[in-house]
Amino acid sequence: MKRFTVPERVSPLAPFGYQTFRTIWIASIASNFGGLIQAVGAAWMMTAISSSENMVALVQSSTALPIMLFSLVAGALADNYNRRRIMLTAQGFMLAISLLLTVFAFFGWLTPWALLAFTFLIGCGTALNNPSWQASVGDLVPRPVLPAAVTLNSVGFNITRSVGPAIGGAIVAAFGAAAAFAVNATSYFALIYALWRWKQEEAESRLPRETLGRALSAGFGYVAMSPKLLNVLFRSALFGLSASAILALLPLVARDLVSGGPLTYGFMLGAFGVGAVGGAMLNARLREMFSSEMIVRIAFTGFAVSAVVSALSTVTWLTCLVLLIPGACWVLALSLFNTTVQLSTPRWVVGRALSFYQTAAFGGIAVGSWVWGALAEEHGVATALMLASLAMVVGAAIGWKLWLPSLETLNLDPVNTFREPSLRLDLQPRSGPIVLLVDYTIREENVAEFLTLMSERRRIRIRDGARQWGLLRDLENPDIWTETYHTATWADYVRHNQRRTQADAEVWSRIRALHAGPEGPRVHRMIERQAIPPLNARDEVFLKSALDIHH
Repeated sequence: MKRFTVPERVSPLAPFGYQTFRTIWIASIASNFGGLIQAVGAAWMMTAISSSENMVALVQSSTALPIMLFSLVAGALADNYNRRRIMLTAQGFMLAISLLLTVFAFFGWLTPWALLAFTFLIGCGTALNNPSWQASVGDLVPRPVLPAAVTLNSVGFNITRSVGPAIGGAIVAAFGAAAAFAVNATSYFALIYALWRWKQEEAESRLPRETLGRALSAGFGYVAMSPKLLNVLFRSALFGLSASAILALLPLVARDLVSGGPLTYGFMLGAFGVGAVGGAMLNARLREMFSSEMIVRIAFTGFAVSAVVSALSTVTWLTCLVLLIPGACWVLALSLFNTTVQLSTPRWVVGRALSFYQTAAFGGIAVGSWVWGALAEEHGVATALMLASLAMVVGAAIGWKLWLPSLETLNLDPVNTFREPSLRLDLQPRSGPIVLLVDYTIREENVAEFLTLMSERRRIRIRDGARQWGLLRDLENPDIWTETYHTATWADYVRHNQRRTQADAEVWSRIRALHAGPEGPRVHRMIERQAIPPLNARDEVFLKSALDIHH
């Protein structure tokens, strides 16, 4: 494993000390710049080719929806295949779609549904790319520097957001949407080149690669048995659902509430981006001053206030000024969610955990964009923004009941103490099912503490891939307790043990300390086999006849 030198005090700019991160970050700036120009072109073009407010809001939905639909698969791929190659594939796919979109726009072939189809396909490329990129950040910088790296990614995106939309609006106003799409197509080349030069180190494994179904099942099991992650996913979905109103309806705010054009829309997006850069710069200081939950409540409340003012404002400068607030809140909330997921997840499943987070957040954005667009079409843009502000207040109030977990620096590095035992049976990686029994000797006075620890042990076992976990007590010798669980194959059993982290090892050490036997707890590894009753003469005749008919 690659080792990093970590400074004693982590500076917000510390990730730039790692060359590969720095190179890809700079290339991402160019790619994000083009993507924002494309977004302005798509959103404003929809206002030109469709009179439906809902169709305008669906532009954002069509980009977010594939991230919701396909992130889980992309996360499983990110944890089981070369992340660099996945990102190259995604970038190449988006380049091809962007070129095709440029051609359609140039020749005037775009219809509202065709435009949505193209933005949906670009969103598919984003869905494939994002889990691999976000999971790779932990490979490019050491764990203590990870929060700063996540924040810098937000800073990079929002630096482009602060100027990109305004430039995009100017390009659309001067040359048309086709020119904006062409600029986006060229922006992919820098990132493709940076990824091509990156020589990613791959960990060697004697085990066969997990199938897609098993990888998804393992990721779902990990998240389902991690209460803190479930809380993060729920709050991020609520945030995406309510906060999506402002960005989804912003083209309509520019056109209908302040009577502006594409340049006005670009300036509004730029103001949102400037606020986001400010929020990213204040991120580290705010995390020192406030709890994670308080920062999320501030983000919800900031969006609610800006939605109300945007609904009531009829002048461009006031709307642009108030958009600084949700820009900052957007970065504060989403970077906090992202960092919490990464710091709460070991490397073997981080891509899948991030994909669940993206599914939740962008699922909320996709559904919210559609809901707020439908309300705007039915009741007007101002009313839709007012209703969205109420949803944002509810999202903040929910925090009184469901607190967001604080950022923790658990040691989630693998223990790496497991060694495959010598077996007298010749097992293949696919052999199974495997049944494990672990015998403990626990004195009566330690039973209560033992049961508490075994409850945590059960959660860890199931989270790391065990099935049918149980705890048995010997009726004739009550001091003997037996833990039992199954894995589907021998390869799954080995993976299960390789996934144990340093934090998990603390629970195991406390359990071992309660064991009263002369040696450590005894482990029985068994393979399940079904007994087949012998065939009688009648069954043999029937089986022979069936085989003859088959042949």
